[in-house]
Amino acid sequence: MPVYPEFRYANRDDTAKILFFIRELAAYEHMENEVVATEELLSEWIFDRKKAEVIFVMENGSEVGFALFFHNFSTFLGRAGLYLEDLFVLPQYRGKGYGKATLKHLARIAIERGCGRLEWCCLDWNQPSIDFYLSLGARQMDDWTTYRLAGDTLKKMAE
Repeated sequence: MPVYPEFRYANRDDTAKILFFIRELAAYEHMENEVVATEELLSEWIFDRKKAEVIFVMENGSEVGFALFFHNFSTFLGRAGLYLEDLFVLPQYRGKGYGKATLKHLARIAIERGCGRLEWCCLDWNQPSIDFYLSLGARQMDDWTTYRLAGDTLKKMAE
């Protein structure tokens, strides 16, 4: 039987809850030491600068998961896309179809906004998620490698 959870967009009052989910995701990915986000930073960048959006997966009025996404742009398609930065469902709520329902919800948002695609990255070791994404028809982009400048390296490049 298909699952149809409710979704709601986060608002400024949810900033602590967003940070909670980010920390839970970081713990799952064994990257807790990399989280430097604060409520103040999240509030500024999500709600003041409007650089990202967050939806919560709801069960019986409680937030059990979240997705943080933003628009990117494809020069080849000539239109925006949605980039899913984070998708996380609390462990005790997994296996209920909430991950798939969230991706379907994001796909509907992308279509409603005229976006050409929905993209995300997955850690190489996260085989359960890789298998899940492939089962949905997502295509692994084997011919692309992600590069990153951050921290001191980013500052040095900007000089």
